[in-house]
Amino acid sequence: MTARVVLAGSLDTKGEEYGFVRDRLAGAGFESMVLDTGVLGEPRIPADIDREAVAKAAGADLAVLAQAADRGEAMVAMARGAALTIRHLYDGGEVSAVAVLGGSNAGFVMAQIAAALPIGVPKLLVSTIVAGDTRPYVGTSDLTMMYPVVDIAGLNSVSIPVLSRATDALAGMLSGAPIPASAHTGATVACTMFGVTTTCVTAVHDELAADGDEVHPFHANGTGGRTLEAMIGSGLFDAVADITTTELADELCGGVCSAGPDRLTAAARAGVPQVVSLGALDMVNFGSPDTVPEKYRDRILYPHNPAVTLMRTDADECAELGRIIAGKLNGSTGFVEVIAPARGFSQISVEGGPFFDPEADAALIRSLQDNLDPHIPLRVIDAAINDPEFSSAIIDALGRALGHTEGSNA
Repeated sequence: MTARVVLAGSLDTKGEEYGFVRDRLAGAGFESMVLDTGVLGEPRIPADIDREAVAKAAGADLAVLAQAADRGEAMVAMARGAALTIRHLYDGGEVSAVAVLGGSNAGFVMAQIAAALPIGVPKLLVSTIVAGDTRPYVGTSDLTMMYPVVDIAGLNSVSIPVLSRATDALAGMLSGAPIPASAHTGATVACTMFGVTTTCVTAVHDELAADGDEVHPFHANGTGGRTLEAMIGSGLFDAVADITTTELADELCGGVCSAGPDRLTAAARAGVPQVVSLGALDMVNFGSPDTVPEKYRDRILYPHNPAVTLMRTDADECAELGRIIAGKLNGSTGFVEVIAPARGFSQISVEGGPFFDPEADAALIRSLQDNLDPHIPLRVIDAAINDPEFSSAIIDALGRALGHTEGSNA
């Protein structure tokens, strides 16, 4: 494939900046195509893919969009057209990277483009929005972001070096050696982890890798869970070891690591074999201590670090989490087992730890016993989640999952 970069953005407001990046890429020996997502003003530089073509790709009429003068509606259409156009070019071997410059509209456009391209294709966003909450823009993509310090509104002594280094970073990604292929010969398994369940996940990872399986760990921080659910739906994984379901607690209690209401649904819906555990359901994540909601200030709180405060889930919340998990798993169309650690759901809820609360843990396990479909095995292991006996139980269950020898609906 020719190392060709698509520069996608509004040429009526950012034409000078896109021209600068285009010319710097050319100086480094890289071809580029400029795609125009603007609607209202006149483009300041010529486009290789004009705005009329972008609107048409989205099934829209540029003149109608311009006449309506609805910036939001126009951005939705042009972002969709840009994503479809660039994916079509990629499938034809004509695109190897994409860059977008600007503000929140640029971020929205890049979010649609990034979601349409495979992992590993360089995607660079230079935007003022990356100084804030970037989750809506990253989604589940491998997006690279750079903060421009000043707004993308002309070339000056600040924007020139920033755009220069952004362009150089893109050129560097394109100049690297070919990406090596994975050497695994066995199954592909997704798993979920948190710092307080790392020992368990590492043991499972090492055992599977020794057998030639490839393990994809996802950090259960909200974004990780959403990414996992999206990738399960793509058919990439042969099985899921959902060891760390902590995001469900954040969704229930309003923590900062919620993965949304669809967490723990993709494998059940798609029939992908899954082994589910209760990792870190003893906790809800908040930011610094002053961000903990007032209604929780009298609860058991633990400073994980200055920027993360953990709250222990109580017995009532744990019972509700059991009902939630059962409700999500009971409709599974494929293999599923639940493996529960009776002596602690995380590193800090074992005996002597700050979140040690056997009554709350037992409430969750009882709730699962009461609410899980009888055909779904619930195996309660007399160990803490990071004990060797527990990781062995997970590995045994994965063996059954991959062999489809036992388990609900296997």
